[in-house]
Amino acid sequence: MELSIVIICKNDAAGMEDTLRSITGLDADILVYDAGSTDSSKQIAINNGVRLHEGEWESYNCIRYKAAQQARHDWILMLHTGEVLDDTLKSSLTNFKMPNDRFVYKIRFKNYFGKRWLQHGEWGRYSHIRLANRKGVKTNGHKVCDEIFSQPGIATKRINGFIIHRVQRDIHSFAKKIMNDALLSAARYHREGKKANAGKLVFSPLFAFVKNYVFKLGFLDGWEGYVCAQMSALYTFLKYTRLRELNQLVKMQP
Repeated sequence: MELSIVIICKNDAAGMEDTLRSITGLDADILVYDAGSTDSSKQIAINNGVRLHEGEWESYNCIRYKAAQQARHDWILMLHTGEVLDDTLKSSLTNFKMPNDRFVYKIRFKNYFGKRWLQHGEWGRYSHIRLANRKGVKTNGHKVCDEIFSQPGIATKRINGFIIHRVQRDIHSFAKKIMNDALLSAARYHREGKKANAGKLVFSPLFAFVKNYVFKLGFLDGWEGYVCAQMSALYTFLKYTRLRELNQLVKMQP
């Protein structure tokens, strides 16, 4: 099978072990692209006999793009540490008949917060393009998203099975990730010339909570659904607060 599995990692030793364990038995080229880990993640990759490439942390799309270029084969399954393939997805990949490069494949996610499978809200019915031919790869440099394989004229299909993913193992890690992602998004918005007025600061976080908790039925996920909706609101608030700060810093410069 001429398939490369590319795993993006930064400081996630436990997630590295989970992901590598889940892809055991697949006949594929396996590459770990480490973006500056200081924990034991790199050593775990080496101990498991997979290829390791080291690079600096940049935007999400940049490192995914660079990682894809290091793969030995054109067809790539893109994963992050902590993402685990279920048995159905492994079977689908084992029997995968590679078409031409004008197709990309979305894979459904089962997202967990703690022991709770989030079936509603922001994390419910979740899917990403994660299997594609790298000939279709393009990057927008600073864009924070997973769908780096898409371009006009490429059809999207689905492949059977799930990627099992933990949103975060605990609330402390979740809050750190939310803050980091919010700052990255604010920097991107600033580069694009976007503004954050008082209305954005007040109403956007409120709308984010209502959308995910009420409209997307996050309340059906119990306490975990409530926490995730609140975190979405926090992310939105931090993003626009930082954007406003960046805009004001520019005004203050001579």
